[in-house]
Amino acid sequence: MVMGDKKWRVFFLVGVSIFMSTLDSSIVNVALPYIMEDLASDVKTVQWVVVIYLLTVSSLLLTFGRLSDIKGRRMVYVAGFLVFTLGSFLCGNAMTPQGLVAARAVQGIGASMLMACSPALVVDAFVPEQRGRALGMLGAVVAAGLTLGPLAGGMILEYFSWRLIFYINVPIGISAMLAGMVVLRGLPGGKGSREPLDKTGSLLLVIMLTCLIVALVRSPDWGFMSMPSGLFLMAGAVCALAFVHNEKRVAYPLFDLALLKIRLFTLPLISSGILFACLFVLVFMMPFFLTYPCGFSASRTGTLMIVPFLFLLVISPISGILADRLGSRILCTMGMFLMALSLFFLMFSHPDMGIFAVVWRIALAGIGTALFVSPNNTAIMGAVPAHQRGIASGATATARNLGMVFGVAVAGAIFSSFISLQGHGADGYAPAMAPAFMAGFKHVMAAGTGMAAIGIPVTFFRGREDMKNDSSS
Repeated sequence: MVMGDKKWRVFFLVGVSIFMSTLDSSIVNVALPYIMEDLASDVKTVQWVVVIYLLTVSSLLLTFGRLSDIKGRRMVYVAGFLVFTLGSFLCGNAMTPQGLVAARAVQGIGASMLMACSPALVVDAFVPEQRGRALGMLGAVVAAGLTLGPLAGGMILEYFSWRLIFYINVPIGISAMLAGMVVLRGLPGGKGSREPLDKTGSLLLVIMLTCLIVALVRSPDWGFMSMPSGLFLMAGAVCALAFVHNEKRVAYPLFDLALLKIRLFTLPLISSGILFACLFVLVFMMPFFLTYPCGFSASRTGTLMIVPFLFLLVISPISGILADRLGSRILCTMGMFLMALSLFFLMFSHPDMGIFAVVWRIALAGIGTALFVSPNNTAIMGAVPAHQRGIASGATATARNLGMVFGVAVAGAIFSSFISLQGHGADGYAPAMAPAFMAGFKHVMAAGTGMAAIGIPVTFFRGREDMKNDSSS
């Protein structure tokens, strides 16, 4: 813990990193149709611009969180700004879709380093009585980044190149890296440990997630029963089993498997992955729908895409307060139900419907997410022993990012395969494609509705929290 103004300087620095990473996640989705056209790409390829970033973050969060405990958070955090800034510069310079995907992987490595350290830095800097307030303010920063991303992206795309959305990170990242070297000097926590990093577990986790996501994304092209699909799925399954075996036998595991025996930890973790998969089905597909069949400008598309995140900004603090009185089960189940309703009604969208018809449909997803996130995170953190809350925090972030990856992969796979079945290519849009586009869009939303429907009982059967005690007592 630190005294005086320094804790707020730490908070501001952490806020910058969180704002950058969340802004970057949401701003890129609005730019995807323009990136696809400028780089002469297709939906199947351009989805990797989103997938590779989320996959890299998901694969490395636990590793860098553990590394920050061993080597010190200052080193990992400052290096994270350096890598993220380099990745942003490479993204802006990319001349091919493959080059952009590779640069986004570099950017994802940097983002995972920043995300893994952020909550722990705040906990290190603030006294226990002020940590809830500080973490709640960080939640507002997340919502602000997600809200402003589509709006800023729309404005940039209206008047400038999509490359500017990456270049804008460079001066901010360099300034934050230099500030971090000064502000984080002498900050306690996460340094001097002699515990080894579970390198085997880290490698197995990366290979497992990569194999499973590649199989999911490429199976529509290869064939779900084809040899390549089967090999990648088998490799992912083998790595998953090896990861579990490794975590059981090592003295200092990357993830404590005993936590999975806690129902109020495991089921909220699963339901979080499901909710964010559903949300990113919507977030990935809506810019294509608004840009192509609807014919909206980039600025109008960006303005509409802030709607779900605007509700997240406004309602999340209220749902957090209600969770202290009601627990998480009712609020989270209501949130998952509203997500299902949003995707169900989006199945019946058409290009000629008015702005209000679009807004209320996606607003349901925003309200549902806002009702869900704060209570769900509170339940997860309260269900584990106090000394394992760092692991729980990393697991929560990993589940969230994996859900995002899965949602984008499912949406891209279903949409691309359906468009191909209708005899159209996925590399561009023409007005004659509108019926096939809308049919593919409907099938994607139906898949999202099905995922949310599965999430409702998973969310409800988590059980009740003990409102008087938590695992720290």
